[in-house]
Amino acid sequence: MDQEVELTVPASTAPLQEATPEAAPEASADAAPPPAPEPAPRSRGADTRALTQVLFAQLKQLRPGTPEHNRVRGALIEANLPLVRYAAARFRSRNEPMEDVVQVGTIGLINAIDRFDPDRGVQFPTFAMPTVVGEIKRYFRDNVRTVHVPRRLHELWVQVNSATEDLTTAFGRSPSTAEIAARLRISEDEVLSCIEAGRSYHATSLEAAQEGDGLPGLLDRLGYEDPALDGVEHRDLVRHLLVQLPEREQRILLLRYYSNLTQSQISAELGVSQMHVSRLLARSFQRLRSANRIDA
Repeated sequence: MDQEVELTVPASTAPLQEATPEAAPEASADAAPPPAPEPAPRSRGADTRALTQVLFAQLKQLRPGTPEHNRVRGALIEANLPLVRYAAARFRSRNEPMEDVVQVGTIGLINAIDRFDPDRGVQFPTFAMPTVVGEIKRYFRDNVRTVHVPRRLHELWVQVNSATEDLTTAFGRSPSTAEIAARLRISEDEVLSCIEAGRSYHATSLEAAQEGDGLPGLLDRLGYEDPALDGVEHRDLVRHLLVQLPEREQRILLLRYYSNLTQSQISAELGVSQMHVSRLLARSFQRLRSANRIDA
């Protein structure tokens, strides 16, 4: 039995059969290959460490004090200044000019360069960092404080400050003196002494108004110089000199300068002539000047 079977081609496949070279262009043989991925750039810290190793190798071969030795040593200092700035940034909360802190840290860097031995197998930043930080801490301990405090109290203040930060984070509020004392196992009086020592970094301006209480500045509350103070000393001196005069001359001086009587009134009071009162006053003044060793 012969039967004719009619085959149909799906429309979706028809374009595939009629594909032309324009629809799928062939890759040109002359096309440039895709660019190779660039290698990751080396970090600045790795470059600095490599340069530091090379410079220390050169420095070891040079005699100290020679121009070449000084040049290589200066290059080492310049290359590792970022290490000093990194260490100085840890002390930003001290409110000290950062330029001063960097200069002090540079002194520690120079000391570390002079003492470093590259043959020990230790990286220079690892060796230098404690020296730089130690120099900066010594600067704050000895030079920055307005009032010098004992070393033990300063070290305890560092612990109190650290404990205060930890407890503030844990409690979500400022800790009390008792809580700080319990954390460090010290007395509350020691905590208060440490807090007071921490204020010695900066002196309060005499003209600054008091915070919170609204009171005037310290300068406005200081005592003033009493103009009568000199009079107290003079009166005490005169009292000491008067007892050396005869009784009648003492009375004449008291009537003249304490009771403010005139010479004629004194003469009437004592029953003597005014001329005699004048002579007695002049003689009393001469005796007082002679007895006053300060003026002499």
